[in-house]
Amino acid sequence: MKYLANCSLLFTEYPLLERPAAAKEAGFDAVEFWWPWPAPVPSDAEASAFTRAIRDAGVRLAGLNFFAGDLAGPDCGVLSLPKRSQEFRDSVAAAVAIGEELGVTGFNALYGNRVAGISPEDQDDLARENLGLAADAAARIGGCVLVEAVSGPKPYPLRTAGDSARVVEEVRSDGHPSIGVLLDLYHLAANGDDLDAAIEAYAPVTAHVQIADHPGRGEPGSGSLDLARHLAALEARGYPGWTALEYTPTAGTEASLAWMEDQR
Repeated sequence: MKYLANCSLLFTEYPLLERPAAAKEAGFDAVEFWWPWPAPVPSDAEASAFTRAIRDAGVRLAGLNFFAGDLAGPDCGVLSLPKRSQEFRDSVAAAVAIGEELGVTGFNALYGNRVAGISPEDQDDLARENLGLAADAAARIGGCVLVEAVSGPKPYPLRTAGDSARVVEEVRSDGHPSIGVLLDLYHLAANGDDLDAAIEAYAPVTAHVQIADHPGRGEPGSGSLDLARHLAALEARGYPGWTALEYTPTAGTEASLAWMEDQR
């Protein structure tokens, strides 16, 4: 299994632009980030500083989120909000430009929260349209858009692996093949999804995996999930991609990586 570090949750002891180097020092060859800026499009200086930090660290940026608004707020997932749809599209162009420079293969497109005044059907139609546009843009550089089920109290409509897979199949059926499921084992467990059944059913359409233990969203071993068994099941079903460590360390990033030494 190939592990990478999510540098939006790991190595937060360091400023954002120092985290790629910290990940390299800890033994990672690849990293991923949530959208690093508060706006849909970074300034040229911001984008240049970010790409330089990745290159100078000697790691690959394998995953990058598109802009999704305030992740803790009501607008999470602007791709399905008509008034903010253009922000998502602007973010796609910016993310793919960064991705072309740094070899990004996975672009996480968070689905939109349900909002008042817009029917779920209209939100879904807009989301599908924007996901198709994003998938076509990612395909031009050999990348793939990722669709993820998320936990928590927000009115986010994708809660199970089946929900994400349904959206992926709809977008593919619309003629946009460069899209796949992001299987986040923590979020699925928090939502009560059956991880064994999800892996059995959806490994063929899984394009990226993220892990954290449950409960708590800490490092493997801090909760009750049998992550080693689930990852072995994914490998056995032919999953060839990255497994991202997207957890909140319980006692600092470096200390939280002890489980990897035990595994080796």
